[in-house]
Amino acid sequence: MQTVAVLSLKGGVGKTTVVLGLASAAMRRGVRTLVVDLDPQCNATSCLEPEETTKGLSDVLADPRPEVLREAVSGSSWGEEVDVLVGSEDAESHNGHHDEEHLARLTTALSELDGLIEDGELPYQLVLLDCPPSLGRLTRSALVAADRALLVTEPTIFAVSGVQRAFEAVQAERKSTNPKLQPLGVIVNRVRPRSHEHQFRIDELRDIFGPLVLPVALPDRLAVQQAQGACMPIHQWGTPGAREVALAFNLVLARTLRAGRQRRPDEDELEEDE
Repeated sequence: MQTVAVLSLKGGVGKTTVVLGLASAAMRRGVRTLVVDLDPQCNATSCLEPEETTKGLSDVLADPRPEVLREAVSGSSWGEEVDVLVGSEDAESHNGHHDEEHLARLTTALSELDGLIEDGELPYQLVLLDCPPSLGRLTRSALVAADRALLVTEPTIFAVSGVQRAFEAVQAERKSTNPKLQPLGVIVNRVRPRSHEHQFRIDELRDIFGPLVLPVALPDRLAVQQAQGACMPIHQWGTPGAREVALAFNLVLARTLRAGRQRRPDEDELEEDE
């Protein structure tokens, strides 16, 4: 099971869009996926339209027992390949605790996922953690639980600053609490290829992050908002713009799954250096 935290420390750059796009690509490929909605705005939950649950994320963080987790996870309207750990608007109340016990509760809950699998069902192959745009306990809990961190940005000056801070947070969490955590890459969202400003910012990102900037960027297409408004996977929207975005998410998913199957040599070297 590959667990990926999707984050930036600037709001509105499209973290939830990336989570939903990856879930859509995974569903298309037959990869069973759990979306964990850590953002108190609950946008991922709204778009996935899960069945009604008696518990939510806030309950799981307060009490990560398997029976609580079972009541907080629901199937989505997208299909049987995508489930949701339902978001909670009151999850913001958990953002103030930073002690080790609280940070580990999401990890504890996710370790019980296999117990939710019923006879004949495939286990979860991919867990996507949709983080809020702040470095409170919710985001830190995701970084403690994740194998990889996918950093999301737009090609604008403030978004570039936000992704730099997010990368620093990933590195800090790796050193302090989660040595297996590695950056999966930086994905640039809402790119307009003919914009000189966008190209300048992408070049700036490559100067800062080098090969961590994914070679595929997400184009700025109205189809993304249309599909989300209709609570549909981008792969099922069917317009030329949707197909262009869906292809990009297919490539990002392929990179994500490859990262889960094999360790990179430089990861071993990094651990030895520590």
